[in-house]
Amino acid sequence: MNRLTRIFVPAVLVVALLGVAGCKKKPAPPPATATAPAATAPTADLSASPTSISAGDQVVLSWKTSNASDVSIDGIGAVPSSGVKTVTPTASTTYHLVARGEGGTADATAHVDVSAAPAVAVPTNTMSAEEEFKANVQDVFFDYDSFDIRPDAQATLSHDASYLASHPNIKIVIGGYCDERGSSEYNLALGQNRADAAKKALVNAGIAGDRIRLISYGKEKPFCTESTEACWQQNRRAGFSIDR
Repeated sequence: MNRLTRIFVPAVLVVALLGVAGCKKKPAPPPATATAPAATAPTADLSASPTSISAGDQVVLSWKTSNASDVSIDGIGAVPSSGVKTVTPTASTTYHLVARGEGGTADATAHVDVSAAPAVAVPTNTMSAEEEFKANVQDVFFDYDSFDIRPDAQATLSHDASYLASHPNIKIVIGGYCDERGSSEYNLALGQNRADAAKKALVNAGIAGDRIRLISYGKEKPFCTESTEACWQQNRRAGFSIDR
């Protein structure tokens, strides 16, 4: 091997080694990071039925939302994502629903018109003072030949006293009446005792005695003229009227 060969062979080997080194595979780049999909925006729907009412009437609110984690209605507060609620607005109102989620916020409204409640007609009392008195102050009845106040008469007198107490300006006449049996003189005295017994009951119930005047009619002014027990019972009474 001559000198030229000794120089050329090592040079070839160096070049070959450099070529092999340059042919090595380059490393792959790192994978790209995946991007999360955007959150879906919420939706909201709100309705009212009916949309026009009178004050005091009820309204049904219905709502439905999606993609929302927080749902509320102004004036009501937090509500489920969908539902129904009955409300009674006293004035015209716009209900406002707000739905919030990761994708943002959505809202919806429903308006209800409220008109004043219809006026209630107050019946007018067309009774005269005399008619009202007779409707509230009832006569009381007695057993034969007696001026004792019976239990049923006591209940009637209590009601009479309540009306008279609430109408302090009314003065009354109590008339004592009897059936046809017995003399006129006897029945005048019995009638007086019946009227006086009714007065004492009213005074005991709180009615001032100076508001009450007594008169005995005996058997002279019968309410019924048949000679029967049913008719006689109608004539044994203490009758009340307004003192004019």
